[in-house]
Amino acid sequence: MARYFGIDLAWGLGRTDPRTGRVRPPNETGLCLLDATGRILDAGWARGVDAVHDFIAAHEQPGDVIAIDAPLIVPNPTGMRAAEREVASRYGRWKVAANASNAGSAARAGELLLAALEPRGIRYTDGTGPPLAGTTVAFECYPYTTLVGVAELGYDDERPRYKRLIPGIDRADARARRAAACDDLIARLSRLGPSTPPLDLRSHPATRALVDEPSPITDAAYKHREELLDSVICAWTAALWHANGPERTQVLGADTGEVDARGRRATIVAPARPEQRRAAEDESG
Repeated sequence: MARYFGIDLAWGLGRTDPRTGRVRPPNETGLCLLDATGRILDAGWARGVDAVHDFIAAHEQPGDVIAIDAPLIVPNPTGMRAAEREVASRYGRWKVAANASNAGSAARAGELLLAALEPRGIRYTDGTGPPLAGTTVAFECYPYTTLVGVAELGYDDERPRYKRLIPGIDRADARARRAAACDDLIARLSRLGPSTPPLDLRSHPATRALVDEPSPITDAAYKHREELLDSVICAWTAALWHANGPERTQVLGADTGEVDARGRRATIVAPARPEQRRAAEDESG
């Protein structure tokens, strides 16, 4: 039976300060492994592509599904990928948009991770069809599209503001509001137990702490929590796609996405309500 990896990958690779020679490590990556019953088998954090690869290698079995929040196929030399533009056109009403990625960016961790996984037989999928039996596949996802794209979570009007601080208000107030939004999101996720697919946040100590402990106010501690939370959302997205395919998800860039030299199309697998799909976009346009 397939299991589901969620990887909230830090895009950057770390860097060396040219003045001091001090090496700054990559930011943390959140990691989650979910089974088909909703039980979280493992969860935590890692730094760097090698450590993330090692986490996957330690657990992966043929037929698993890996959802990665990072650009995986980036053939475009400049600008924004078609799938990223479609995030804004399909989900903009919910105040969701994507950052641009291109070959000129130094943030290449997703591409490097995908290349590192290939010798294990793990294959990239653009999400337009089911995986071959016994083949582990990896696709690109974007947690915000999951949060507003599934009715169960109740974000009917706009995305939750659990990431960046609200501009233009006192920073202490902004941090408190961010923490409250995160706690509300966790409470909503904790009610997915009877959903299809299910999710049990209390089934692993690291994710149980998300439920039992309030979100911190300080930036570093908050970011640590956010990375783990997003990895859980990625893992649940993998389960949703695997169980329901086009019934519950759409593939952004499926027709217009850039294609690399190996014929792989740059796409984002995104949960979707009917009003977020192409037909609704065409009618409104």
